Amino acid sequence: MNISAHDSETTPASVALRQKLLAFMDEHILPGEARFAAEVTANREAGRTWTPVRLIEELKPKARAAGLWNLFLPRSERAPEGLSNLAYAPLCEIMGRVHFAPEVFNCSAPDTGNMETLERFGSEELKRRWLDPLLAGEIRSAFLMTEPAVASSDATNIECSILPDGDHYVINGRKWWSSGVGDPRCRFFIVMGKTDADAPKHVQQSMVVVPADTPGIKVVRALSIFGYDDAPHGHMEVMLENVRVPASNILLGPGRGFEIAQGRLGPGRIHHCMRSIGMAERALELMCRRLAGRVAFGKPLSSQSVWHERIAEARCMIDQARLLTLKAAHMMDTVGNKAARTEIAMIKVIAPSMACKVIDWAIQAHGGGGMSEDFPLAFMYTQQRALRLADGPDEVHRVTIARLELAKYAQPDQARH
Repeated sequence: MNISAHDSETTPASVALRQKLLAFMDEHILPGEARFAAEVTANREAGRTWTPVRLIEELKPKARAAGLWNLFLPRSERAPEGLSNLAYAPLCEIMGRVHFAPEVFNCSAPDTGNMETLERFGSEELKRRWLDPLLAGEIRSAFLMTEPAVASSDATNIECSILPDGDHYVINGRKWWSSGVGDPRCRFFIVMGKTDADAPKHVQQSMVVVPADTPGIKVVRALSIFGYDDAPHGHMEVMLENVRVPASNILLGPGRGFEIAQGRLGPGRIHHCMRSIGMAERALELMCRRLAGRVAFGKPLSSQSVWHERIAEARCMIDQARLLTLKAAHMMDTVGNKAARTEIAMIKVIAPSMACKVIDWAIQAHGGGGMSEDFPLAFMYTQQRALRLADGPDEVHRVTIARLELAKYAQPDQARH
């Protein structure tokens, strides 16, 4: 695997870590793709669709021994190996080239977002019970926010109720696209819902930790994305009926769900974008190799001008997205997630759309093979297309960008001619 030194963190330690990760990917991850697919298929055919893949469990100790573990979590005494967002960016991009790779390094969603949430907003008791085993890779988790009955792009619409009852909260609601719930290693959820429907709209919501074995939780069905079940990770619809949890399981306190969401979704969004760039890089590589090795109408496909245009455009788009992502990462590290919200919103619009376009061109270059499972491109496309909705749809992020831009000119004395 060839990756250029494109990031701005070029200390000897960061270069060595990147080279170590590249070597691990070349030795273990890329050669393991066929085995991963075979294991998933065998489990599905045997009626064990959500069984964890042995390959990943075998590789986790090797990744940890290599010092490639929990790299995503900055400023945590529990994860001293965690890097800044800027230093993590090129490593996350490398992991993103293969969809199952982040889990090998304990750097996969939704666990990363949940670990960040617990680290920043959880009590010491919740950290000991749930964060520590997550950091150790012993369990997995899920985040339950989106609902089928409302437009969840506006989180004030969320109807799930989290109502106080003595020293407990009682939860009732239906969630979907709850990624990872089907995994038997999933031990808890972080659930967002309303604790006070009469409060001002941005303090109605709260987040609470819910053990996965709590009575009243029912997995209604597994959801597919363009026909892919994404096993063994999976995306589930979940019903919560009179689910009782201790009041101490609430994060920060009642009415602080929006505050937590901003702290959680910023890093989650930028991690997704980093992986999108890695996926686009791999698609471009596969496209170029395919074009160089195929002949049509008496000459290599790579000699045809239409492909020159697409290759050049892909390179420009990938590098543009990368530079903006690095800028957002730098701002998150230096001025904080809130001050970087414009840049985070911009990369969330740009990176998945860019990856979709590059992957689509790569599929076209592969002809019928590009639509098959002989190549990773079709599945890559579904992931990136889904990402234009996950963590907020493009339209919501564009509204955020526009509002923040217009706010610069809200005062008459700021007008410039």
